[in-house]
Amino acid sequence: MIREIDYKAPAGLVTLLILILLIAASVAAMITGASRDLDAVIIAGMIGIAVFSFCLAGIFVVNPNEARVVTLFGRYVGSEKRAGIWFANPFTMRKRISLRTRNFETAKLKVNDSNSNPIEIGAIVVWKVVETAEACFEVDNYEQYVQVQSEAAVRALATNYPYDTPTKDEIALSTHIEEVSAAMAAALRDRLAKAGVEVIEARISHLAYAPEIAATMLRRQQATAIIAARAQIVDGAVGMVEHALELLSQKQIIELDDERKAQMVSNLLVVLCSDHDAQPVVNTGSIH
Repeated sequence: MIREIDYKAPAGLVTLLILILLIAASVAAMITGASRDLDAVIIAGMIGIAVFSFCLAGIFVVNPNEARVVTLFGRYVGSEKRAGIWFANPFTMRKRISLRTRNFETAKLKVNDSNSNPIEIGAIVVWKVVETAEACFEVDNYEQYVQVQSEAAVRALATNYPYDTPTKDEIALSTHIEEVSAAMAAALRDRLAKAGVEVIEARISHLAYAPEIAATMLRRQQATAIIAARAQIVDGAVGMVEHALELLSQKQIIELDDERKAQMVSNLLVVLCSDHDAQPVVNTGSIH
């Protein structure tokens, strides 16, 4: 694996001024040689202009949050990350690499969750290049590599978790966003490390059931919610009935046998658990 090396290029501004002065001196030498019919001086001036003009090709600029990967005849010699104007061997190739933080949003992928339910999922990945040598030489195209590996990681993640679960203990895609995002970021870091890319953040941007089962799953979710609500209502009603019977017994308001207690419990549960308001019935006869 090729590791990044600091290039430490010399200052380009000073070199640029020196080259301009040398070119000017070469031009002056040509003029002097032409005025005095000195062919050797003219040839030396022409050679100087050609050489020093070629050296100008070694001047390059590095912008903030940018790097230049320098290669000489196919050999990696270093990376310059310092912002400014620098000078390098004119025969070198200097490839620009952006070190800025970038966002990538995957397409809406259709996969099966851990319960084999077809779902649609998409994610946003925040990343940046930190190892310029690896980004240039370890993969063919690091931007395309990030895109393909991000989509592969999202597919793999979706198959490991269910869309939702009836219990809160099990991790689900729709309810445990932080846990799922952390798992996605860890998977992406492992996949993209060889390309010199650091994953800053990864989050789900789109999550839904596939259209062919969306209506069915919505009804199932509604049924699950209704059952949970009913269970909570029944628990509360039982507690209220128990409390009512204890108060009647403690304050000795009325003595009820087992049959009357059962009837009272039944009536109270009907009143407390019903979806509609209770309709009062006036008893004009004896309680027995």
